[in-house]
Amino acid sequence: MKTMQDMPAWAAQLRDVADFPRPGIVFKDINPLLAHPQARAQALTSMVAPWQRVGIGAVLGVEARGFILGTAMAMQMALPFVPVRKPGKLPGAVVSQHYALEYGSDCIQIQADALPAGTRVLIVDDVLATGGTLAATVALARQLQLEVVGGAVLIELDGLGGRARWPVGVPLHASLVV
Repeated sequence: MKTMQDMPAWAAQLRDVADFPRPGIVFKDINPLLAHPQARAQALTSMVAPWQRVGIGAVLGVEARGFILGTAMAMQMALPFVPVRKPGKLPGAVVSQHYALEYGSDCIQIQADALPAGTRVLIVDDVLATGGTLAATVALARQLQLEVVGGAVLIELDGLGGRARWPVGVPLHASLVV
C-alpha cells in the first residue's frame, strides 16, 4: 500500500468520491488538482517527461478529462491535439469503437480525417482502470492507420488490471499508480 511519502506532492490534490457514478465505484476526482496551478504543472511535467524525445506527431486525448490533460501536454510539446469523443459530438465522417467499462459500455469516435495515416500518436487519458477506454482508443487509431507510440495516464488503478489490455511492446506511462 502506498503511503503519502511514496506519492508525488501533486497527488495530495486528488480526491476520492465514493459511489460515483454508481454504487461501488470510487471516482478519482482530479478537479482539485486542476484548480491548483503549481500541483497541476507538476503533474503535467510528470506526464510529458517520458515522451520528450520519442518523435510524436500528435496527441489523442480521450473525453473528457483526457482533453484537459492531453491539450496541455500537446501545448507543452508543440504538437497537434485530436479529441476522441462520445458519439454525436464530432462533425463530418467519424470512425467509431464500442467498448466495455467497469460499470457498463460506451462508444468513442474520432474524425476520419483527423490525421494522415502513419502519424505517430500518443494517447492520453486521466485514469487507467479496466483499460477499456484506452484499448478502444488504440483500436480507433489503428483503424485510421496511425502509429500508437505510447500512452500516458495521470493515475493507474493497479488492482483493476487495465494495463493488461494495453498493446504489448507499446510504452504506457502512469504518473501515479495506486
